[in-house]
Amino acid sequence: MTFTAAVRVPSRGTQRISLVVAGFGQNIVLTTVMTFILVYLLQYAHISTQGMAVVTAIITAAKIFDAVTDPVMGSSIDMTRSRWGKLRPYILFSALPVAVLSTLLFAVPDAAEPAQLVFFGVCYFLWGIAYTVCDVPYWGLIGSAFPEAAYRTRVISDVRAFGAIALGLATLGMPWLARLLSLGSDETTGTGWTLAVGVISVLGMGLFLLAFTNTRETHTPGAQERLTFRQLFGTLMRNTPLLLVLLGSVLGFGRFIVQAGGAVFVVIAYDDEVAFTLIGAAIIGGMVIASFLTPVLLKGMSARTLVVASSVIGAVLYLAMFFAGFADILVLLAFIFLTGLTLGIFLVVQATMIADAVDDVERRTGLRNDGISFSSLTFVSKIMNALAVLVFGVFIVIAGYDAAATVTPEMQQTVFVSLTLVPAVSCLLSAVPFLFYRLGR
Repeated sequence: MTFTAAVRVPSRGTQRISLVVAGFGQNIVLTTVMTFILVYLLQYAHISTQGMAVVTAIITAAKIFDAVTDPVMGSSIDMTRSRWGKLRPYILFSALPVAVLSTLLFAVPDAAEPAQLVFFGVCYFLWGIAYTVCDVPYWGLIGSAFPEAAYRTRVISDVRAFGAIALGLATLGMPWLARLLSLGSDETTGTGWTLAVGVISVLGMGLFLLAFTNTRETHTPGAQERLTFRQLFGTLMRNTPLLLVLLGSVLGFGRFIVQAGGAVFVVIAYDDEVAFTLIGAAIIGGMVIASFLTPVLLKGMSARTLVVASSVIGAVLYLAMFFAGFADILVLLAFIFLTGLTLGIFLVVQATMIADAVDDVERRTGLRNDGISFSSLTFVSKIMNALAVLVFGVFIVIAGYDAAATVTPEMQQTVFVSLTLVPAVSCLLSAVPFLFYRLGR
């Protein structure tokens, strides 16, 4: 029996909307985990300062492991042949594991701390693997579904913009949802967080499945012979523009420290985790505006010029934020908004540069390796997040903060340095490799 629906090709607009909505769903789950996991462990699982050192090591090790396995995942995608293509099957079968494991991360049992750390460590490693399986093919699918560079840039900017909106909704809404679901209590509880993350994970990954149901791959399984890992990796290593983007991205890890540690910082600085909604709203507003603005800017300047400018301006803003301090939260919010603009520009241009590099190597070699090339995007994102969590965790340990600690001005200032001076130096270092990027617009 033949099903005509199986061969129906959705319109370009339908595929664009579906990928944007899928990215929104995926990002709201990712943002919830990355933004609130440290707050949950400190405030609700009651992990000690010594335990947080172990947590930081677990997260860093897991991120590095995930990053190393990304190219393996990418090459597996490029060697996959199925009736659904090489990218879409992974999207279909990864949604449920990501939803379940995301919830378990916020369900640490009330037990001795070593048992809690083991539970968290196992769940976090499994979560990282599951998220890799969903994230790498998603970005490869954007490159495959939209071969036209200009239109693809618009799709990427939409995905980044709605990813920032997802970040905003999670940042603003999750503390309130957790409090609402803390049934029978006047304050937020650990159980409230478990239920809130469970609800968001199911909804988010449900939306993510639109990337499977409503998209098609331009490069069909029969369009190119099955490539070996040696061919794929060799092509990747010869792609100099791509390697420069990766290096510049890793050096810019400091851009993610506010996201990794901002919720903890507001507890230390203002004694109110809900105040992070203001910080989140500021950075997200900047990212959303920048995501829609970047395609316009790219019409008048090269990607290299734009990414270098955003890095240098970002460094200046972070330095100014340090000297302005955090006593006046309105001043802090203004700086956070402006740094959000530079971050939004960077994220759109970064993905666009990688997509252009994939097209360029296909023109030069005849080989298209969406999987392994776009795995490099998730690779550097994980390395950046791992370094951000590692650096912030180190500053938390140096400051000596835990839920039972008495907050001092010295403790506040130590943590504030990690959110300002470290990103400033990181942005400057990030600009250097991009200066040598020679691929055209």
